[in-house]
Amino acid sequence: MECYRRGARRFGWQERDRRPRSRREGNWLIGTGMATAAYPVTFPMQPQRARARLYADGTAVVQAATQEFGTGVATVVTQVAADGLGVPLDRVRFEYGDTDLPNIAATVGSAGSGMVSAAVHTAVTALRDEMVGQAVSDPGSPLHDADPATVVVHGGRMQLRDHLDTGETYSEFMRRHFMTDCDALGSWNPPPHDVPHGLATFGAQFAEVAVDPDLGVVRVRRMTGVFAPGRVLNAKTARSQAMGGMLWGLSHALLESTLVDARDGRWANTGLGEYLVPVNADAPDIDIEFVDVQDKVVNPLGVKGIGEIGTVGAAAAIANAVFHATGRRVRELPIRIEHLL
Repeated sequence: MECYRRGARRFGWQERDRRPRSRREGNWLIGTGMATAAYPVTFPMQPQRARARLYADGTAVVQAATQEFGTGVATVVTQVAADGLGVPLDRVRFEYGDTDLPNIAATVGSAGSGMVSAAVHTAVTALRDEMVGQAVSDPGSPLHDADPATVVVHGGRMQLRDHLDTGETYSEFMRRHFMTDCDALGSWNPPPHDVPHGLATFGAQFAEVAVDPDLGVVRVRRMTGVFAPGRVLNAKTARSQAMGGMLWGLSHALLESTLVDARDGRWANTGLGEYLVPVNADAPDIDIEFVDVQDKVVNPLGVKGIGEIGTVGAAAAIANAVFHATGRRVRELPIRIEHLL
């Protein structure tokens, strides 16, 4: 409901005249439409694992057998690792792309950030707790005999929450004990598939289109998407994912289609000269907002993923806007010129 409310406010839905063909700008018929978006949170069957290793120079390496093909998972996982260990971001390196590394989910189906971050968070917090446990049991440490629950780590330094001047760095502790490194393997078991909850990322999509009634041409002028993907780990990469998804939904609504030759069963449009996708000139102004929701069911950090939710609902919102502009309800995608002539 919050996605609906915020989206309507940002888009200006309340100013809309509900009557079809009620708004015209020159020869263009203007219409607005909206749609609901929901994409399920899916869990892999096997445990999710990651390894974290801390070195005496204060740097850390985190490893997981996932991959990065432009979604930004390597960036957000590095952030999760740095946050969990309490070390600066530039002191953490994330190693991935090798199946010899600890087994973890692929970054597809909006599962990447949630599953990988859960395993990495488990690994780095286990390593942090191991280091804190050793420090409070060491007579030579300023933290000796402290309650581990009262120790926080910031900037690579273990310190008492209420007495920040009392503590020492990971490096100081490790060098005093002639330790070159310390590591931990984190394993996180996804919840069962039969949990009594609706597990999904939610959203609301809004679109404004202009339709030329003589030519049947549809131009998407602006789009608004408001999404609730649980905890947003990185606002910049999440917005990029949502924007790409919304443009993909535009392509679904107006351009993309595979055609089969009825004679021999082959694809008839096998190249980008005939399989149409949007270019920069087709891209409208896109407005995106996230509703930060705490979800304690899906994984330790409450991350539900945003890879696909930007696409869901976008084509429906455009189709509804075309109806509002023209009064003609098209129930087939993509919406072609011949549907509107």
